[in-house]
Amino acid sequence: MTISVDPASATAATQVQTCTRCIIDSTVPRAMFDADGVCSYCHEHDLLDREYPLTPEGQRRFEAIVERIKRGGHGKPFDCVMGVSGGRDSTYLLWLAKQLGLRPLAVHFNDGFGNPVAGQNMRNATEALGVELRTITSDWRESKDLRIACLKASVPDLNVGCDMGVGAALLGVAAAEHLKYVLIGQSFRTEGIAPLEWNYLDGLYLKAIHNQFGTIPLRPWTANDPGYHLDVREVMYYTMLRGIRTVNPLYHVPYVRQDVDTLITRELGWTNTGAHYFDDLYQALMFYVHRVKFGIDRRRYNYAALIRSGQMARETALERLREPYAIEDPDVIRLCIKRLGLTQEEFDACMALPPKTFMDYPNNFRRIRRAAPLVALLSRLGLIPRSTYHKYCGPMAALSG
Repeated sequence: MTISVDPASATAATQVQTCTRCIIDSTVPRAMFDADGVCSYCHEHDLLDREYPLTPEGQRRFEAIVERIKRGGHGKPFDCVMGVSGGRDSTYLLWLAKQLGLRPLAVHFNDGFGNPVAGQNMRNATEALGVELRTITSDWRESKDLRIACLKASVPDLNVGCDMGVGAALLGVAAAEHLKYVLIGQSFRTEGIAPLEWNYLDGLYLKAIHNQFGTIPLRPWTANDPGYHLDVREVMYYTMLRGIRTVNPLYHVPYVRQDVDTLITRELGWTNTGAHYFDDLYQALMFYVHRVKFGIDRRRYNYAALIRSGQMARETALERLREPYAIEDPDVIRLCIKRLGLTQEEFDACMALPPKTFMDYPNNFRRIRRAAPLVALLSRLGLIPRSTYHKYCGPMAALSG
């Protein structure tokens, strides 16, 4: 299990270096420390902070983006597609979009593990704001098969199928509605920067796992109904040929979780699901597997971001990490295993497999790095988020091999 030990009190055998600014430590992949003990993740955060400044100039840039979205939707019933889950981030983004005068089409990807509380949150928010909610329901056989395949592949990326399905669904709806903008509710200032070894998204990687461990064929790709297909070819189609751009509006605004909770509860009847990410019940099983099998606690990079943005005290974060996350509800974990159709013995057999990472399977990582100039161009054109370039092509990515 990932732990944090102050170097001054650690023995030589167990010494772990912890960032002097946040709580990233030397057990986190690609964590490097400068002469002041500040980690590479803090430096990457600062780089993104400079690229997305919360300054008058940054606000003017964001206003220009909003105006382009409005112009792109002129004469259409919507001007953008927005992913919603019923969690804090996407609910606030929906409220923010309406405040900005946008006309979003809210899209939810349902793969069978949605939290009923989050489902009600989505209904409350879209009804209160007068926004159409469109639910894309995955083929349950495909969804279940991909999740089991990831367990058998013994990688931390247990949700890569769902994550790719969400991205593909948003782009598919944008293509079907002839829209040029997809909005997602994610912020590096509150969620942090995940190591590639803990969270790697790649269509070829997903196909490789499915080809080796899956049991049913995936439905073929079509532009308006892509299913789980989002490899380089599909990404190029949507971005280069269809000109669809992905925007992270929360990068451009002061986003304080405590204030947001108050606002969306008052304005939209939002109810906290009890834990960050718990709009998806499968996260309970994921956190358990990560902690027990891989020694991963994703709160470490989440809390590190909140510390950097002044929303959590460092001591509070370290104290919380001493106990398993509340999301690891044993009843929900058992429900997830049962819903997958696995026996406890079959699940335990997956847990006993030697841990692996994305580098143990075919993937596009090195190909993407070789194409770094093209990826940089796409990010400058606004076709993909700048953070995507940093994650796959930046200096820290080079440390992943």
